[in-house]
Amino acid sequence: MKINVTRSSMPGFEEYIKEIEPLWESRWLTNMGEKHKELEGKLCDYLKVENVSLFTNGHLALEAAIASMGLSGEVITTPFTFASTTQAIVRNGLTPVFCDINPENYTIDVSKIEALITDKTCAIVPVHVYGNVCDVYGIEKIAKKYNLKVIYDAAHVFGVEFDERGIGGFGDASMFSFHATKVFNTIEGGCVTYGNDDLTKKLQIQKNFGMENAESYPEIAGNGKMNEFQAAMGLCNLRHVAGEIGKRKAAAEQYIERLEGIKGLTVWKPQDGVKHNYAYFPVLFDEKAFGKSRDEVAQMLGDNGIFARKYFYPLTSSFACYKGKFIIQSTPVAKKVAEQVLTLPLYADLTIDEVNSICDIILQ
Repeated sequence: MKINVTRSSMPGFEEYIKEIEPLWESRWLTNMGEKHKELEGKLCDYLKVENVSLFTNGHLALEAAIASMGLSGEVITTPFTFASTTQAIVRNGLTPVFCDINPENYTIDVSKIEALITDKTCAIVPVHVYGNVCDVYGIEKIAKKYNLKVIYDAAHVFGVEFDERGIGGFGDASMFSFHATKVFNTIEGGCVTYGNDDLTKKLQIQKNFGMENAESYPEIAGNGKMNEFQAAMGLCNLRHVAGEIGKRKAAAEQYIERLEGIKGLTVWKPQDGVKHNYAYFPVLFDEKAFGKSRDEVAQMLGDNGIFARKYFYPLTSSFACYKGKFIIQSTPVAKKVAEQVLTLPLYADLTIDEVNSICDIILQ
């Protein structure tokens, strides 16, 4: 048996079949059908947000959220993220300005944002990382001071709450990913959460070819609609997500018990005041103190059929596709973390024995 870095959560086969059975009667397979509407409503309740707009994947959701704001100029973001974040900014014709991260939870370093603001700055796109929450109040304060939009990449924080508020309720909008590898999935999928009702129509236009109605196309846009089979999977998985998070928590706590305090290792710990989803388990390997590099540990695990991930590596600011197109800011903390981080396997079905086997190899 191989142990992958993640494994998709799925409902029972019969449960899913029962959920999709009405589609054979209605023949309504896409274009915001009944399953789509039902899932939007249930997600509003679960995420504790005012509005949810579903998309076929998280990347298109983020692109649409940015496009719906009518932005131009520069966007302050972090390079310690998945490719999607920066690509969504650039594909909207905006210039990414890279801010370093803090070494405590690997989210954007709020103390370094203001120095990057110019008269061209229009927005901040921070990233909640590994289930860790950004300094949302610090970001809000800066955004109000400079009249900037805030759009969160919340791909990693499904179900997370901070100060008893759903994390999707902060900022002007947040994008959640429902990719198969996430805590909650709709096979592929994603959504935008937001408070301003004016965004409802704008997001609808963005995910439906720029179409306002059958005879009016006020925007240039693509196709981002979630289909009914995806929504049905979401409805099933939402019933079980609390239990899945509980299983993830047990595995994460075992990792912490085995690896915390080991010289040369920086082990992920839950933030205070946050209701966590235990999405990932990152560990930093300091080669000098630990005796092995991150890459060597990854290789040893791989040799034993255990596949961890260098996530996030490399920094998006180093991508060849941006070379010569933008000024690339120095982000030394992000660079160091990217060179040391390894996310260990973590998913609901990961057993405590498997966690111990992984830890045994690391600690040899």
